[in-house]
Amino acid sequence: MLSAQSNWIAAAKLGLVSSTFSTLVSQLAAARIGRDAAVDWMTVAAIPLRDGVITAEPSWGAIAGGIAFHQWADFSWALVFFGLFGRWTAELRPLTIFAVAMPWAVFTSATEWLLLVPLFPFFQPIFTLQQPYWIGLLVHMSSAAMYPLFAWLRFPLGAAPRSPEVRFAKAWARGGAAVVAILGAMAGFGASVREFPWLGMDRVADQDYIRHMTTHHRQGIVLALLGTERARDPSLQSLARLMVARQAGENRIFDNWWQSWFGTPMPDCSAQERADMPGYLTQAQMQEARDASPEQFDAVFIQLMSVHHRGAVAMADQEWHGQGDLRLRIMAHAIRHEQQGEIALMNGVEGIAAVRTAIANMTSDNVNGMDQAGTH
Repeated sequence: MLSAQSNWIAAAKLGLVSSTFSTLVSQLAAARIGRDAAVDWMTVAAIPLRDGVITAEPSWGAIAGGIAFHQWADFSWALVFFGLFGRWTAELRPLTIFAVAMPWAVFTSATEWLLLVPLFPFFQPIFTLQQPYWIGLLVHMSSAAMYPLFAWLRFPLGAAPRSPEVRFAKAWARGGAAVVAILGAMAGFGASVREFPWLGMDRVADQDYIRHMTTHHRQGIVLALLGTERARDPSLQSLARLMVARQAGENRIFDNWWQSWFGTPMPDCSAQERADMPGYLTQAQMQEARDASPEQFDAVFIQLMSVHHRGAVAMADQEWHGQGDLRLRIMAHAIRHEQQGEIALMNGVEGIAAVRTAIANMTSDNVNGMDQAGTH
C-alpha cells in the first residue's frame, strides 16, 4: 500500500503525462473536426490573461499561454483524482480506473464550462459562449484516457513489479503513443491537402455550404476588421479581433477540405447567390458601417454583425441537420454555437446569463432560422 504522499507524487507524474497527451491530441485532431487549434488555444489563454491576449492572428505567446493553462487545469484534475481521492482510486485496476475516469471527464469538463470559467473564479464568458460543451468534453476524455497508466506510474522509475496491472498499463501507454502517431500522420496528410476522403450523402449540399459559408465569412472578416480599428468599447474591439481570427481559420479549413475532397479550386459565389444568402449584407449596409460616426459605430457594428451572424447560424444549422459529411456537420454545430455566442458577447452578456445562453445556443433547433436571419 502506497502512502498518501506517494499517491500525490504519482498523481503529479500522471498529471504531466495525461495533460501532455490531451494537448497533443487536441493539437493534432483539431482540424480533422473543423477546429483551428491556434485560435482555440488563444481563447483558452483569454481565461487567465483576459481579452488583451486576443489578436486577429494568434500570437505564439497566446498559443503557449493557452497550452500552459490547459495543461495546468488537466494536471490539477489528475491531482484531485489520484491525490485528494487517492484512498479510493489508487488501488483500482487499470480498466476500473478507465471506467471511473470517463464520468470524471464529464464532471470536470462540465464544471469548467458551466462554473469555473464563466463564473467563479475567472468570470470569463468568452470560452463558454465560443466553444460548445462537447469540445471540452472530448479534451477531458482524452486526458482521462491516460489515467490507467497510474498503475505503473505509482511506482518509482524502474521499480514497478511485473504484475498484470503494470503490464496492462505499459501496453495502454503504447496504445496512447500509437494514437498520437496516427493523429500526427493524419495531420501531416491534412497539411499536404490530403484529408480523408469526403463521406456523406449529399455532395451538392456540402459543396454549396462550403462555398457559401466561405464567402459569408470573407464579408464577416471585412466587417470585423472595421471593428478592430474603430470600436470604442475595448471588449467589443477584442471580440472583433477574435471574429477575424476564428473566421479566417475556418476558411482555411474549408479550403483544405474542398481541395482534399473535390480536387478543384473552390468556385466563387455568384452575385445572385450572395443576394440570396441569409445575413449577407448589401453594399449599402457595409457602407453604413464605414460611414458611421465614432459615437455611432459600436451600435451600428453590433446591429450589422448580429444580422450577419444570424445568417451564418441559419446556414450552419441547415448543414447540421443535413446529410453531409460528419466532419462538416460537426464543424457546423460549433459555428452556430460560436456565432450565437458572439451575438450575446456583443450585447454584454456575462455571468449566469452567459451560461444559460450558451446552453440554449448549443441545444437550440434553428431550423427555421433562414426566415429570421435578416433580409435585405
